Amino acid sequence: MPLKYDLHSHSTISDGTLTPAVLASQAAAAGVDVLALTDHDNVSGIAAAREAAEPLGLRLISGVEISVSWSGHTVHVLGLNLDENATILRQGLQKLCDYRAWRAEEIGRGLERKGIPGAYEGACALATGALVGRLHFARFLVKQGHAKDVKDVFRNYLVAGKPGYVRGEWATLEDAMGWILGAEGLAVIAHPARYKMTRGKLRRLIGEFRELGGRGLEVVSGSHSRDEYFTMARHARDFGLLASAGSDYHGPDNPWISLGNLPDLPPGCDPVWNYF
Repeated sequence: MPLKYDLHSHSTISDGTLTPAVLASQAAAAGVDVLALTDHDNVSGIAAAREAAEPLGLRLISGVEISVSWSGHTVHVLGLNLDENATILRQGLQKLCDYRAWRAEEIGRGLERKGIPGAYEGACALATGALVGRLHFARFLVKQGHAKDVKDVFRNYLVAGKPGYVRGEWATLEDAMGWILGAEGLAVIAHPARYKMTRGKLRRLIGEFRELGGRGLEVVSGSHSRDEYFTMARHARDFGLLASAGSDYHGPDNPWISLGNLPDLPPGCDPVWNYF
C-alpha cells in the first residue's frame, strides 16, 4: 500500500484548534503515514508533535508556513523538512511574530471603533499559542453573534475596506526563501490557486520563486478544486517543480477538510516526498 502524506497542517501554536500532540494522534488515527506540521510563522510546536508521533508510527516532518508580501499580494510559502532550530529561521520568524502581535492589536482597535469592544481580548482568549491571528478574531465574532460563520466574518469585517482590516506587511519572498534554505528546508508555494492573481502573474510568482531556490508547488490542497489540481500540476511540470499535497487542516470545526483525505497527485507529477 502506498503511504498517505499530508504536508500542510496547523495546531494551536498558530490558528489550529488541536494541540501539536493531539494533531499528531488524530493524523495517525486517520491513517496518515507522514504529516508535516506547518504552523504560521512559528515552529515551536514541532518538538511536541514529533514526540507524540514517534510511538504512533507516524513520521513527523518539521515545517512552517511563512507569510510573504509579493507584488501587492499576501502569499504563503511552506518550508518542509527543515531544521527548526536554525538561527536564521528563528530570527526571521521572530520578526513576523512581533508584527503579528502589533497587527492583532490594530485589528482590535478597528473593531472597537465599529462598536465591537473586547475583540482583541476575546481573540487572545481563543489563541492558546503565541500567535493571535485573524481566524481567532473570526471565531470570537461568530461566538458573539456578529456573524453566522467564519466566512461571513472575513467578508464583512476583515478584508480591505472593512473595520478589522489591517494591510499585511510580511516577509519578502527573498527573505523567506533565505530563511528556509538557511534551515536546509525545501520550499513549496502553498495553495497557489487560492491567490487572486491572473495566470500571468501567478506564473511570474512561480518563476521568481524557482529562481530563488524554490522546489515545489502545492498541487493538491484542501482549498483547491479538482480542476485546480490539474492546472497546478501543469504549472509544476512547466517550471520543473515538485508536487506537494496537504489538507491545510486547522481542526474539526472545519468538517469539509479532514487530515489525509486527499486525492492522488495528477499523472506526471514528481512528488516532493521523494526528496525528503
